[in-house]
Amino acid sequence: MHIKHGLTIGISRLNDQVFLELQAIGKLTHEDYETITPMLESAIAGIEKPKVNILVDARKFEGWELRAAWDDLKLGLKHGNEFQRMAVVGTKVWQKYAAKISSWFIAGDAKYFEDMDSAVDWIKI
Repeated sequence: MHIKHGLTIGISRLNDQVFLELQAIGKLTHEDYETITPMLESAIAGIEKPKVNILVDARKFEGWELRAAWDDLKLGLKHGNEFQRMAVVGTKVWQKYAAKISSWFIAGDAKYFEDMDSAVDWIKI
């Protein structure tokens, strides 16, 4: 049986606003972070504005392995000052609390949503 997991990273545009779009799938591992961290850092470096908005689609996200959770925290601490708004779209109660905890590690706001349209509306303000 194959178990799909990982993080898809994209740069999206709404009118004149650019934001990072992440989709987390399955349970993220340390190996996932070894692969995605350079890609995420490259995507952030490619955005001209000093503050970045992020849309996280966590509807298929199952969580982190312990070492991957540490990797995620380190990534947030390293780049947290660059994040203006982070919208997290999920379906699980723990994701709502994870979004609140994330707000402690970024300079901007983090907010949880249960539907994509509301998240997109909030991220583009």
